[in-house]
Amino acid sequence: MAGRKPYTPTPEQRKQVETMSAYGIPGAEIAKVLGIHRATLDRHYREELDRASTMANAKVAGFLYKNAEAGNVTAQIFWLKTRARWKEPPAEHKHSGAVGQYDLTKVSDADLKRLEAILGAAALGGDTGGDPETGG
Repeated sequence: MAGRKPYTPTPEQRKQVETMSAYGIPGAEIAKVLGIHRATLDRHYREELDRASTMANAKVAGFLYKNAEAGNVTAQIFWLKTRARWKEPPAEHKHSGAVGQYDLTKVSDADLKRLEAILGAAALGGDTGGDPETGG
């Protein structure tokens, strides 16, 4: 194509592409803003597109780290859960009140275990081996 100048990105355009990509704007939208085809964007801005999200993540991680260091408990917890793989202990479920007409706080642990076994078997359609009317 005679008379057509090769595309040459300016430093300002490179910064603009990197910034928009870091913000998560899709390449097709970035190309529209620059007034170029998507293929031109990919060919001339490959480095900016490839590093943008990593640079943005690093910047935000830096802010998170600084907040955690400064005593922000939420930032500290988030950091430890995501980076140090800390996790909450499993929830322990205990009943502390009445169920319908029955006050389970007065039932012994052994009786609760037996009740759990009976209810578990009943839920699976199995025979509990006992007579629910007489408790035997």
